[in-house]
Amino acid sequence: MPTRVKQQSPAAVETPAPRQTRAARAEQTRSRLVAAARTLLAGDGAGRFTTRNVAALCGVSHGMCHYHFQDRTDLIVAVVEDMRPQWIEPLAEAVDAPGTFDERADRVIALLTRPESPDLAHLHSALHWLALNDERVRESLEAEYGRWRACFVRLFRVLADERGGVEPGPLGEAFAAAVDGLAAIESLGSAVAAEHVLRTLMAALARPTA
Repeated sequence: MPTRVKQQSPAAVETPAPRQTRAARAEQTRSRLVAAARTLLAGDGAGRFTTRNVAALCGVSHGMCHYHFQDRTDLIVAVVEDMRPQWIEPLAEAVDAPGTFDERADRVIALLTRPESPDLAHLHSALHWLALNDERVRESLEAEYGRWRACFVRLFRVLADERGGVEPGPLGEAFAAAVDGLAAIESLGSAVAAEHVLRTLMAALARPTA
């Protein structure tokens, strides 16, 4: 008598999990290296920043680090770009979301006066130090600051569209410079009424000229 083979329903048949592609694994390793680089810079600063130390912190070989990044500078530039979602994009969203100039300005000031995470502040300081002696790092950091300043120019362009008689470029650059200077003062531990200062400056810049 032939043996009957029990048929399994399609739901009972286990589908093997798809294997991670080589490209996905490579991107995962690259992301881990960038995260390790950020951790090292935010913790110990720039003094101990080497590709060998980053690889060790990440738990990969030194050769693997150089497979993804040609040299130390390549890795630092990747860190600069990796900061964009925490640094540039929130400001761009505050400026570009719908609303009047006053509503957008309120969102921007609320964002600018929110306490910055210590890690991000330390990371900024380390990158500025590295930029002093590395032209490629300086160019990369300046490009990000260009994106940052452009947000303020777009904010004052809204004011120009609403009221006319406004030059968005100089006003946006002036406000950006003031914000940067205020951040430098606060980084030294000085107590500054940041919100009051920024609101006073915003009101003065937005005041119609005679």
